Amino acid sequence: MSLTQPPAAEGPAPFPLEGGCDCRAVRYRMATRPLFTHCCHCRWCQRESGAAFALNAMIESERVASIGALAPERVHTPSQSGRGQQIARCPQCRIALWSHYAGAGAKVAFVRVGTLDAPDHLPPDIHIFTNSKQPWVLLPPGVPAMAEYYDREACWPAESLARRRRLLAGA
Repeated sequence: MSLTQPPAAEGPAPFPLEGGCDCRAVRYRMATRPLFTHCCHCRWCQRESGAAFALNAMIESERVASIGALAPERVHTPSQSGRGQQIARCPQCRIALWSHYAGAGAKVAFVRVGTLDAPDHLPPDIHIFTNSKQPWVLLPPGVPAMAEYYDREACWPAESLARRRRLLAGA
């Protein structure tokens, strides 16, 4: 038995990428590369995911198309900010597919990378809230890691910052 991980996908991710829930009633397509991909180690994400972290790809909601037999159902849940989040879940199998947080609201989807058919195409751009990460989780070298949150202007690629500005300006 080998204890090595399978290699990450080589080269740029082929877009669009598709994903969906376990029962396959809800399917979606990400049209383009996300703005940024977070690996969040906060206790809220640990509790919500039932795992050591949550891996979310932030993307403009207009770039995520529902292509399945059913549309996801939005469920309001609490968040650490106190403003809550809307989680898009399959109405049949209840799998969480993406969230909308209060900051950008419905304009930005935080797609659960694990729901993609090929999640290996979106490794984390950054690890956040590592001050509460599980001690047995080893962070890879070369990927930024922040004790809490981070300065978006310092960490995001210029193209993603420009896309975010256009989105929030309504363009």
